Amino acid sequence: MRLKLVPEQTNFDFFKHARLTFGASVVAMILSLIVWGMMGLNFGIDFRGGTTIRTQAETPVDVAAYRAAIAPLNLGDVAISEVFDPTYGSKRHVSMIRIQAQDGQESVAAETIAKVEAALKQIAPTISFPSVESVGPKVSGELIQTAFIAVAVSLAAILFYIWLRFEWQFSVGAVAALFHDVILTIGIFSIFQIRFDLATIAALLTIIGYSINDTVVIFDRLRENLVKYRKRPLRDVMNLSVNETLSRTLMTSGTTLIALFALLALGGDVIRGFVFAITWGVIVGTYSSVFVAKNIVLFLGVKRDWSKPDTTEGNQFATTDS
Repeated sequence: MRLKLVPEQTNFDFFKHARLTFGASVVAMILSLIVWGMMGLNFGIDFRGGTTIRTQAETPVDVAAYRAAIAPLNLGDVAISEVFDPTYGSKRHVSMIRIQAQDGQESVAAETIAKVEAALKQIAPTISFPSVESVGPKVSGELIQTAFIAVAVSLAAILFYIWLRFEWQFSVGAVAALFHDVILTIGIFSIFQIRFDLATIAALLTIIGYSINDTVVIFDRLRENLVKYRKRPLRDVMNLSVNETLSRTLMTSGTTLIALFALLALGGDVIRGFVFAITWGVIVGTYSSVFVAKNIVLFLGVKRDWSKPDTTEGNQFATTDS
């Protein structure tokens, strides 16, 4: 027997409460921007600056034990990860410890590094610090700027691609949905003050890719149906297209969320922010593909016959039947 999340044929009216769903999205975006402006983001070491310590010991690295040993020092954001290399021998175990810059300092003071080493020697007597490197606020500020430029460029590239692949109305709807996903993700990070670092930027770019993939699948079915059902109102054709791709959408999102929930529960603190961002992005991305992108396309209208020139800039079927 095949697993069926939804019946083979569904007839849900996804635009029955269009004003409510679209309005809720607009309100959520505005609130996210307000919270972002008032509370800001809890930038991690990548954006705040700090010190990276490379450790080496003869005993295996225990990330949890390292973190517990450093915690009493109250150093703020501390990221610890084990470094794997096939060339390392049985007595060479390496880790990377990143400590945020302390207030009023560009890097962690030598006295603080000595305290960290003393704390770690309690659980790993053979530990040593082969290298200690610092990243100042200037470099961190450049990273913030570069990260947001990367997100903006990706959105612009998607806008151009959808414009070429479909019509300008589709590209506006798709990019509006992506803005919705990104802003709501930043808003949730600001509300809960979850650490925002380069891994989160990678998660945002992943969310953009996932969301646009889901949107394009529905758009492609919509374009086929606009040619197939030329006499149906645009709203009905859009509803039909979403219903026809509903099973695929739920299966894709559902299986992705199963893996993400497992990572959230078992992945540990190092990747928790990254996984949470993608989990949230999959949920809001699936929502926006239907209730944001499609509403905008319905409002702008699209042409029904791609074999003929668009003499009225693509909106002659927004409110009338063909």
